[in-house]
Amino acid sequence: MNNAFNIEKLNVFYGDKPALDDVNMEISQKAVTAVIGPSGCGKSTFIRCLNRMNDLIPVFRLEGSIKFNGTDIYSKDIDVIDIRRRVGMVFQKPNPFPKSIYENTAYGLRIQGIKNKSRLDGIVEASLKKAAIWDEVKDRLHQSALSLSGGQQQRLCIARAIAVEPEIILFDEPCSALDPIATAKIEDLITKLKDDYTVVIVTHNMQQAARVSDYTGFFMMGKLHEFDITKKIFTAPSNKMTEDYITGRFG
Repeated sequence: MNNAFNIEKLNVFYGDKPALDDVNMEISQKAVTAVIGPSGCGKSTFIRCLNRMNDLIPVFRLEGSIKFNGTDIYSKDIDVIDIRRRVGMVFQKPNPFPKSIYENTAYGLRIQGIKNKSRLDGIVEASLKKAAIWDEVKDRLHQSALSLSGGQQQRLCIARAIAVEPEIILFDEPCSALDPIATAKIEDLITKLKDDYTVVIVTHNMQQAARVSDYTGFFMMGKLHEFDITKKIFTAPSNKMTEDYITGRFG
């Protein structure tokens, strides 16, 4: 299987403080890769490296390489805005804009200069369908997105990410603010999204990682201790620390 990302000798620092230490990892295309580990282990730092979100932190510094489809995304001539379009992100808390459901979904398209109404209508509908929320909102597209429930808001944020046609979707603990029913809907959606997208999900919920992912990486203290097929990680981990974490001995 081809890789979406090849990560080699990745070291990350915030000022003098190391956050990631010599991470080497391959992320497969059109598969779900989960990143697990205790709080503060470097999961969010890692996922934000994949679309250069950490660039917004002044003291951030990176060594090593992250190749996306063979191109190092940290090379000098890379268009960061293009990387963030191709590598979409859904955050921990739903963050819809204080605009209508329609305008939230069309937001990235309008930034790209797409003005044709029938084209916008078509992409908005297709994106909301892919995010499994169309049937719930099709009769109130011009109502405020803030009137939606938390789970609906998160699916709307997924639709907003999908609308600009990314190749990758990153999820940073997307269900941590949601109830179990909304969580189940997001998990079901993530499983379907891998037909069309490469998905990387950071989660503190190990059962969730086991349910939705094909591959799992276990981080601890900024190091990637084990990376393998999810089934193997959860049934026969090679690393004692992975086993201790999964069986609840710490974390």
